[in-house]
Amino acid sequence: MNIIDSITKSQIRTDLPELVIGDTVKVHVKVKEGTRERIQVYEGTIISKKHGGISETVTVRRISFGVGVERVFPVNSPNIAKIEVVRKGKVRRAKLYYLRDRVGKAAKVKEKI
Repeated sequence: MNIIDSITKSQIRTDLPELVIGDTVKVHVKVKEGTRERIQVYEGTIISKKHGGISETVTVRRISFGVGVERVFPVNSPNIAKIEVVRKGKVRRAKLYYLRDRVGKAAKVKEKI
């Protein structure tokens, strides 16, 4: 187990901010289109965090043209250029799956002051 831990510790990214459930974030994702590569920004609310260490994932939800879209991002992936925290959210749950049933202003998360 020590060999696996030592390998994964060197792979974990330290340049990312602390991600908390309820935060609104901008995820800059590297997208390959043929031979070219560009950065696409995905902004939304973190509704869940899973696992930990090297395999940590974050689920980000946003409303796009009236349809809820969720993407799961591996935090330590090299395809993520950077993650910016836009605003902090005030929540009392570890998973915000109840936001899937809400529409409009009811789907908003209060801001931490």
